[in-house]
Parts: sequence; C-alpha cells; structure tokens
Amino acid sequence: MKKERNILLDEAFGSVSDPRRRAVLMLSAAGLAGVALKPGPATAEKVRSQAHIVVVGAGAGGLAAASRLSSLLDGAKITLIDARKRHLYQPGFTLVGAGVKQKEYVISETAEYIPAGVEWLETRVAEIDPDGNKVVTETGQSIAYDFLVVAAGLQLEYSLIEGMDESLIGKEGIGSIYHSPEGAQATWQAMSAFADKGGRGIFLRPATEMKCAGAPLKYTFLTDDHLVRRGNRGKAEIVYNANNKVLFSVPIVSEKVRMLFRERGIRVNYERVLQSIDPGRRIATFRTPDGTEEQDYDFIHVIPPMRAPDAVRNSPLRWQDGAWADEGWMEVDKGTLRHARYPNVFGVGDIAGVPKGKTAASVKWQVPVAVEHLVADIAGKTSDALYEGYTSCPLITRLGRAMLVEFDYENNLVPSFPGVIAPLEELWVSWVMKTMALKPTYISMLRGRA
Repeated sequence: MKKERNILLDEAFGSVSDPRRRAVLMLSAAGLAGVALKPGPATAEKVRSQAHIVVVGAGAGGLAAASRLSSLLDGAKITLIDARKRHLYQPGFTLVGAGVKQKEYVISETAEYIPAGVEWLETRVAEIDPDGNKVVTETGQSIAYDFLVVAAGLQLEYSLIEGMDESLIGKEGIGSIYHSPEGAQATWQAMSAFADKGGRGIFLRPATEMKCAGAPLKYTFLTDDHLVRRGNRGKAEIVYNANNKVLFSVPIVSEKVRMLFRERGIRVNYERVLQSIDPGRRIATFRTPDGTEEQDYDFIHVIPPMRAPDAVRNSPLRWQDGAWADEGWMEVDKGTLRHARYPNVFGVGDIAGVPKGKTAASVKWQVPVAVEHLVADIAGKTSDALYEGYTSCPLITRLGRAMLVEFDYENNLVPSFPGVIAPLEELWVSWVMKTMALKPTYISMLRGRA
C-alpha cells in the first residue's frame, strides 16, 4: 500500500519542479484533513458471500462504499443505483465560485469510478421499503436486498425561499455556489462584477442541516479579498447573516471567525434566516426573533435549505422524532452508521442523521466503519469500528490562505499534523491542501484506496 500511495502522489504532483514545494504538496495529500492513507481493503482476505448488497447513490459515499465492498467480498452481488452520469467534486465548487478553478475541474464521469463486477442501474430510487428488504426505482422496478447502504446525499430546496428560482443564479446580483458547476461559475461572474464596483453584499446560511457548513464563511472571506485586491473594499459593505447565535458549531472556531470578521469590517447579524427574495427590487427578507427584516443588496449569496431526498424522507428510515426528524435524515447510530431499527441497513455521507459529518472528509472515515460492520455481519463476526465524528473544513480566509479545521463529535480539534500545522492559523500550506492536494486524495477514496 505504501508503494501504491507513493505512485499516486508522484502522478498527482510530479509536474511540480520545486522540490520543497513538491514535498509540501505530497505531505498534504498523504494526510489531508484526516484522510491519511490507511492500508486499503485489498490487503484483507476476501470474505466469500452470495449476499445481494444494494447501494443507493453514486456520490462520494456510494462510490467509496461500492469500491470497498467489491474489494472485501468474493461472490457477492453489488448493485449501485443512481441516474447521474456526471460525478461532481463538490469540495471544488467554492474554488469555481471564487474564480480559482474552471467548472470543468469539478466534473468527471460516474462510470470512471465504478469497480469491475458492480452492477450500475442508471435510474433513481423512488421508494425504500426496509420492512420488505427492497427498493423500488422510478421506473417501477423492485429490487430485493440482503443489505442496504444508503448514500443518497441531500436535496437543495430553493423553492422554500419565496421568490427564489434556480434560473436566477448569476443574474440580478444573485449567486449560489451550491447549485452546480454551472451555478458556481455563474456565481463567480456575479461576484466578480460586484467586486469591480462595490456596493452591499449579503451572505447567509440556512437554518437546516447542510453540507460543508464552512462554505458560507469561505465565500464571504473570498468576496472580501477580491474587493480588497481590486481596491474597492472601501466602496463595499459586507454583511453575514448567521442562522443562530454562533458563526460555527465549534466554539473556538466560531470565535476565531468572529475576530477575523471584525478585523476585516464584515458586519454580522445573528438569528437571521432568509425567508424570501425580491430580485427586481434587490431586497432579501429575513426571519428574526422579532419578526421580519428587509435587507437591500447589490450581491447576495443564497444558500438554500437542505433536506433528505424524498425517497428517504418518506420512508421508515428517517428519524421519527428529535432534531433531525423534520428534515428526514436517516436514523443511524452515530458510531457505527447502522440504522437504529433496521440492522441490515447503513447510512453514510450527507444522508446520515448524525451530529457532524456532511463533508467529503467525513465520508472517508464513515464508509470504512459502515463497510467493516456490514462485512463482519456477513462473516458471522462482530466489529468494534467506530466513527467518532471526524469532520474537516479547510476554511479559506483569503486567496492563498486557509485554516485547516478538523474536529469530532465533541467539538475537539483533532489536527492531522499536530506541531506542524496549527488549526487556527491562516496558512499557505492549508490553502495548497484545499486547492491541490485534496482532489487526488478524494479520487483515491472513491476507488477504495484511501
């Protein structure tokens, strides 16, 4: 595995001529955001089985799960269900929206990552019936399973914002990097136009659970930096609207961001949730504890509410009560990712209803745990593997600088490079990790090698 890792890193960074810079990049890729390359499943003896395992979703979690299962099992039937032909490298959307990368940087083909022997059904799952151990596709096909891995991601719910339409992204001063590669590029064009002349920029995050909760902060910082670099910061007001009373779920990180915002003249409103938008008047209306509040803008970065996909939200797999019930997240044990009521079902990635973990780096740690428990079940054994909530956020604070923030369920900082990279310092090497080292490691994860 070490030899394979070095080959992967050489392929990724062999074109970098400066030995010192190349060494830093390779170090970054080898351990980026907690994704240090552990011995992969190919080193383990395969378990013979005729079980049928269905994987719902071919995003990061689904592809990584299918790859690991394929490497660990001999004779099992693995069916991957997803209609999307494009695979999107979502950690790169912020970079596209900042003008650092072109949209093509985040687009590849799903087929590239599907292991030999895995059956890919290019359709969507419309219904999940865990009592009957089957899923039903939108074409009406019923597929029985012995084990189910749900990696269905989440849904962006722009329609829950009155007056907002996805076709507005890139127009009327409206941006939204979350929408798609095309939406991220259109957002960059809108943000760049704003940076050229200044005005009032409005930033926010939704009140729901969301993927990459650091992205709203990153894009605020990046817009500020573009204004500074073009000499227009004095012509602009930047306002960040937090959905609750903090800027980040980890207290020490929240305080660091608050200090940086204060230093850079970024105004913060707390307990503001976007309710509606009037593109013609360029007015955004926010819900507050005291009613509603209108904010005018020249540029606004809209991040929609996010919920579980319909197939999960309308199924018995959702949380029945508690914090994650309304949005439909899967009721899984936060340590094993096994469903609380259906032991042959696992949930990984954005769909999992756990306190942390809607990032690609979290998927890297979740998938091996869920797969290890599933394979142990097949082999008639038990596993003590646990996911402890590892989440990583390379928090960009300006072009060329980022903080490598890594934490767990208990909000403990868990740095991958203690004594080398301080998690709350704005560093070039953390920027390099985000812009160059993360993608090769991410692709290795999809292939089950990391």
